[in-house]
Amino acid sequence: MKIFLCAILSGLATFITLTVSQQDQLQESISRGQEIYSDFCVTCHMPNGEGVKHTFPPLAKSDYLKNNREASIRGIKYGQQGEITVNGIIYNGKMAPMGLDDEEIADVMNFINNSWGNSNKNIVTTEEVAAIKK
Repeated sequence: MKIFLCAILSGLATFITLTVSQQDQLQESISRGQEIYSDFCVTCHMPNGEGVKHTFPPLAKSDYLKNNREASIRGIKYGQQGEITVNGIIYNGKMAPMGLDDEEIADVMNFINNSWGNSNKNIVTTEEVAAIKK
């Protein structure tokens, strides 16, 4: 019984350590992503992520981000053009690729996914971004 209890407690301690480590990694990525957003994204999507209605889609409380993770990453990585619908409004513009590397894209996605009413604790990793092709 003692061995069983020790094994359970050991597994629980490992789980807690990994969870705290992942949260630390996410917070660090969000912090880096905020700087990238300020340098590359704020001009069109605005400081509060609300965008410009019918011109630049909102990132704040965005159903598109929530439901189109891979397409959102691809848009930052390779640029985006054509119709998309965000929060019930059609946008048909063009976003040029920002020239960011995979780590920067992951960081800015983590910032966007956890700002302005968005809540996605499922961290975007550099490996996930690298796997997305045009």
